[in-house]
Formats: sequence, C-alpha cells, structure tokens
Amino acid sequence: MLETTTSDTAAPPEERRGCLFALSQPPLMIFLAVIGCLLLMASLHDLLLL
Repeated sequence: MLETTTSDTAAPPEERRGCLFALSQPPLMIFLAVIGCLLLMASLHDLLLL
C-alpha cells in the first residue's frame, strides 16, 4: 500500500484569490471599458444633444 505523506512532488495548496485578481484579467477589463464607454457616450448624448 502507498503511504500518503507530504513530499517534494506534492502540489502546493491553492491560494485564495479575491476580486482584485479577477479585475486584473485583461478580457474583463476590456469588457468593462467598452461598457463604460457606451454608458459615457449615451449620457453625453442625452446631456448635450437632446
């Protein structure tokens, strides 16, 4: 039978990752920037042109 002990080949424990890790992902930041630009353009259109 194999013994289950910690050795050098064991994987390191998973680190807890919070919201700042999620916000550091480029696809999410691009998505949020596009949505922000669309909201900004819509608000400026309402304020200045209507």
